[in-house]
Amino acid sequence: MAETIWFRDDSRPRKPRLSRERIVEGAVALLDAEGVAGFSMRALAARLGAGTMSLYEYVRSKEDVLDLALDEVIGEIAPEPAGSWRETLLRQLTQSRQVMRRHPWVPALTATRPLIGPNALARSRLVYTALADAGLSGPVLLAAVGALSSYVNGFVASENIWWAKVRTPAADAEIRERVVAHLGEHVSDLGRIAQVDNADFDGQFLLGLDLVLDGITTRLPPGSQKSRG
Repeated sequence: MAETIWFRDDSRPRKPRLSRERIVEGAVALLDAEGVAGFSMRALAARLGAGTMSLYEYVRSKEDVLDLALDEVIGEIAPEPAGSWRETLLRQLTQSRQVMRRHPWVPALTATRPLIGPNALARSRLVYTALADAGLSGPVLLAAVGALSSYVNGFVASENIWWAKVRTPAADAEIRERVVAHLGEHVSDLGRIAQVDNADFDGQFLLGLDLVLDGITTRLPPGSQKSRG
């Protein structure tokens, strides 16, 4: 794994023609348009109307730019508590999904580097503190954070892949109709309970998140008022 920018002091001279902020803004736009596979320093320089080598006056490597771009979009998530521990986590994770839907490249990057930029640390601190204040600690706290992260990242990664292929609600509805008919013909018992025609991604996400939070609630200290979140 390449060394991350967050482990070193890498302040570099900034010239008026470019800035690290402009490079990051351009990187986010390029990633939104082309994804991680289509990202390169050459493509970024072309988008910025600059020479490729001029970018290295502000950053050391492509990985630096990806680290900075990722932390920039994580900053779109509100960093303040929203009330109870459960309300705080609900808002944080709902906004995380919104960010990953606006920027579909985020799940792939979060799995490949430490999330220790200033924006990522602020959000991590909020999540860990909410659960710790509710009464969790040690391995249970770590497992709770991991379960929430895995649920949100997995849901949105699947959602993004689905919409990248299907593209429109009309195409989604057509596929669901065909699957419902297929199940009815071949496995009718599954067809009756699977609810394949349910295309409410927002509702499914929130219900699944509620189930995970309910599970966490069962591990809070007995009699804790905070267990009712």
